[in-house]
Amino acid sequence: MTRRVCTEVITSIIKELRINQMIRGREVRLVGDKGEQLGVMALYQAREIAEKAGLDLVEVAPTAVPPVCRLMDYGKYKYVQTKKEREARKSQKIVLLREIRMRPKIGDHDFDAKARTARKLLEDGDRVKVTVMFRGRENTHPELGIKLILRMAETLKDVSTIEKEPLREGARLHSILIPFSAKTVKAKEESTEETQEKQDA
Repeated sequence: MTRRVCTEVITSIIKELRINQMIRGREVRLVGDKGEQLGVMALYQAREIAEKAGLDLVEVAPTAVPPVCRLMDYGKYKYVQTKKEREARKSQKIVLLREIRMRPKIGDHDFDAKARTARKLLEDGDRVKVTVMFRGRENTHPELGIKLILRMAETLKDVSTIEKEPLREGARLHSILIPFSAKTVKAKEESTEETQEKQDA
């Protein structure tokens, strides 16, 4: 079984901002820690206000004219942003394309085992590539492979749907199954329960 990991580039939420003595320039537009506008003033004055308030002076818009600085607890700010980044990483799903390989004359027992494996992968949210491999004279009977793939799709129709119809590539025939979203599966389960309740009534 092979897999292909489709990864996404995660852009860090945390921005490296200049603070306190790192800020350069003559004057800045100062914003208070609650978002109130304190006006344009000399940089040294903004630093004095920050020091008296026990806060950091943070340059939040360096390209503005004059640059915009805000009063804040920079340590707390970085902690909150780091927490947000961790949550974003947790919620990110790494999508895998897994492959199930079969031969045209696969036995029922082996087919069922492959179907169970595919079902587990689909339930975990992975896409599954179903491949039928041909050898020798088997190549003259592609309909056997198509029949096998459609049988697999039918077996797993409650958790997946066909993304791509069976495609022949050399001595292989393949198709891709994609899992239903959790929302779709839940809706189908509720619909089934509703139907059952009506029949029982």
